[in-house]
Amino acid sequence: MTVDAAFQEELQHLHEVTGRISAQLDRLRQKEQPAASGDPDEAETADIVAAQVVAATRAQLADALQRALQEPYFGRLDFAEGDQPIPERLYIGKRGILDPDSGDPIVIDWRAPVASMFYTFSGQQGQDRAGYMSPDGWVEGRIDRKRNIVIRQGKLQRVVDSYVRGEENLGVADEFLLYRLSEHRDHRLRDIVATIQAEQDRIIRADRNLAVVIQGVAGSGKTTVALHRLAYLLYQYADRMRPERMIIFAPNAMFVDYISEVLPELGVGGIQQTTFTRWALAKLGHQVRLRDPRERLARWFAVQPDPALAEAYRVLKYKGSPALREVLDQAVVEWTASAVPDVDFSPWAGEVLPAATIREWFYADYRHEPPLRRRDRVLARVKRWYETRIAEAEWSREEKAARRQQAANRYHAYASRWPDVTPWALYEALLRKDSAWTPNAAAAVPDWVAAYHRSLRGQGASGSRIRRAADTEAAAATGANQHKADRSRPALSAAGEARRPLVDAEDLAGILYLDVRLRGVRSDETFDHVVIDEAQDFSPLQIILLQQFCPQGSFTILGDLSQSIHSYQGIDDWEEFLRLFPAERRTFHKLDVSYRSTMEIIEFANQIAAGTPGFVPARPVFRSGEPVRVEPVAAEERYERAAAAVARLQAEHTTIAVICRSDAACDEYARALAASGIPAHRIGAGDEHYEGGVSVLPVYLAKGLEFDAVLMVDVDESSYTADPLSAKLLFVGCTRALHQLWLQYSGRPSPLLPAGVHPQAHPHMYGVGETGRPLSRTS
Repeated sequence: MTVDAAFQEELQHLHEVTGRISAQLDRLRQKEQPAASGDPDEAETADIVAAQVVAATRAQLADALQRALQEPYFGRLDFAEGDQPIPERLYIGKRGILDPDSGDPIVIDWRAPVASMFYTFSGQQGQDRAGYMSPDGWVEGRIDRKRNIVIRQGKLQRVVDSYVRGEENLGVADEFLLYRLSEHRDHRLRDIVATIQAEQDRIIRADRNLAVVIQGVAGSGKTTVALHRLAYLLYQYADRMRPERMIIFAPNAMFVDYISEVLPELGVGGIQQTTFTRWALAKLGHQVRLRDPRERLARWFAVQPDPALAEAYRVLKYKGSPALREVLDQAVVEWTASAVPDVDFSPWAGEVLPAATIREWFYADYRHEPPLRRRDRVLARVKRWYETRIAEAEWSREEKAARRQQAANRYHAYASRWPDVTPWALYEALLRKDSAWTPNAAAAVPDWVAAYHRSLRGQGASGSRIRRAADTEAAAATGANQHKADRSRPALSAAGEARRPLVDAEDLAGILYLDVRLRGVRSDETFDHVVIDEAQDFSPLQIILLQQFCPQGSFTILGDLSQSIHSYQGIDDWEEFLRLFPAERRTFHKLDVSYRSTMEIIEFANQIAAGTPGFVPARPVFRSGEPVRVEPVAAEERYERAAAAVARLQAEHTTIAVICRSDAACDEYARALAASGIPAHRIGAGDEHYEGGVSVLPVYLAKGLEFDAVLMVDVDESSYTADPLSAKLLFVGCTRALHQLWLQYSGRPSPLLPAGVHPQAHPHMYGVGETGRPLSRTS
């Protein structure tokens, strides 16, 4: 079949399908809407509620059909099951569409078992057999044709047969992939459902009860793969997993915004997307407030790092370690062992509830409950005990009232003898080796950790005063009956805000872990699945904490060790996470092919980071583009030259990033662009929205984002020195570019740049030679 004949065939089929979809939409719109109750205060009848549910379902279907009109499908597979001579044409799209009358599929959902063949079948070496696992078992057959189809805004744009049985099929699939990769992006991450590769598909369709850990190089599509996995799990396990019980942890709020449209494009809504910090603060009921992280980020990513920070970051590593978890567990055990006051309870003279009985309730009857929940149940039982005694006594009404008042007073006095504890106060006392309630746990904390914490909070206070001060501060912020507080309550008033304990982001995992051990996790707080993006910057303790909220162990954990720029709080090896899961409940995948950037950009970036510990080189797809441009500029002209470079890049590209070494440099370049009439979005640590167009941002915030073109400025020997952190930062910045990468420097270039860059007055262009090795040439 000729290319033109194939296009005409698909054009006719597209008209038929869009006509059938339009007819379905018309029928839905003609359905009568349910009448609302005339009285807003009148209770709705079961019929009205049922009608509203039906109407909501119809609205969802109408929305799906409306979206499908724009792009009903993206692929076609001609599959003959078994030895059938005539294959069935299967059209595959983002959403399944059924004929409302016959129930036959018009379009097959990409997540359906049969659709997996579209991603796994390659037809290499003349092999035409393929199969899939259906609910009834393995189904095998013959593939006669695999066709890629591009439809935009309801218009057929491209038809490519990547496999035709009996014909030569050399590199056609790669050509179609390169065509899609060469497209310009807008300011949001998009789905890759039409171009999922076989190794990505295996991850997406992995079993739900696994912890899937992914080492993915820059541009390997790992974030998008994780999002598609969520969509797949909801489709495959619709009766066991719900979107509102899934959560995505992103590295920052702006990244949440950047990925926000992928799931809706796949027809999935209701999944929580947040950062760990926001989630943890909410879980703690905002009992603590977070110290502004910008100062520390500025110090950590400073061009000339402060050597005094070494001890601070040693402490940060400890705060995220399994060793701290052991200390916290021991502290809870010790606190629990001494929680019950060694005194009887006497509501009035002559009536006694022995301390031994109360201890039995706490340590035996309620032993399966977390400690604070046990305390609440025991105290409630004490109250019921004396209420029962009053009810059974043959006293007058007046006498009973008097005894009840006396009992209540004594009960409050008794309850106050039970030790109160707040997670923050216990955590803080432990890290200063200053916990009277948990001396053995406190003794296990390293002395250098305690010394660091004492230096933060002030010197010289005695242990008891410190503990009382911590308890008093926490009690003022959370109330005397804090153990009964709802952890989801809103933040306090402005007055209470100032009294709340101030903590760092790395403290949240330990504090919340203590909270969970003391109070437990309610069933409505648990997750069916957890996704952690940029997980190389997570700590083992954060994973341990999240395991308490996801008892099934269903995780997708993804990142790139080559981009671990927050190494002071992250990991050095994925084994640090893998060992936290049983061997049979975990799986590890490597994605080493980069689909984002051109060969020139990837080869250039690989050379920059080649010497850093743990570096995993990216393997580019064979998509060649413009050489990397490395340009010397005079120091006094660097802002003007940067503006001129951005103006040139704007002629060809939609999204452009000017990536700087520091926040201060970002401010200068943003002002220079504005003075040149180029509107730019200055991205800072607190920003939540990525606007597209021209962006100016520090390199440490660029991770996870991508742009059509990138201009890295001030890539000189003083800004990017020959150390691992500088190499990772420069690597991250370079790999944000899809199509074009320019670098400018003043004076001497960074020693991290590939050999061949010298302080001359002309730019250097880096391409790829015939051997695949980078070469430099002057233009």
